[in-house]
Amino acid sequence: QVQLVESGGGLVQAGGSLRLSCAASGTIFSINAMGWYRQPPGKLRELVARITSDGSTNYADSVKGRFTISRDNAKNTVYLQMNSLKPEDTAVYYCNAVIQTHRSSVMFMYWGQGTQVTVSS
Repeated sequence: QVQLVESGGGLVQAGGSLRLSCAASGTIFSINAMGWYRQPPGKLRELVARITSDGSTNYADSVKGRFTISRDNAKNTVYLQMNSLKPEDTAVYYCNAVIQTHRSSVMFMYWGQGTQVTVSS
């Protein structure tokens, strides 16, 4: 059983900052890529940022230069530092991780429950 638990969401004024965390727990042999997605009200879920096991990153164009993704492999945790927040960043943010639970098992993608980020103008 694997769980991803997010924290750090909340209400912030435009121009402010928030840091999201997502910790994976349970039966984990290895974690490949980890990432953050978001779903604005009435819209589809979209990729925000992604980081591989060797630290390579990619970002949505809309957040480049403002958001930074990082991970602590010892803690099975991924972070999203969000600076210069805009009202259009308002969404439910979800973390995901591609996890192998045992040496012989296949990789599977797991999702967190989501955390609300609201940016007021």
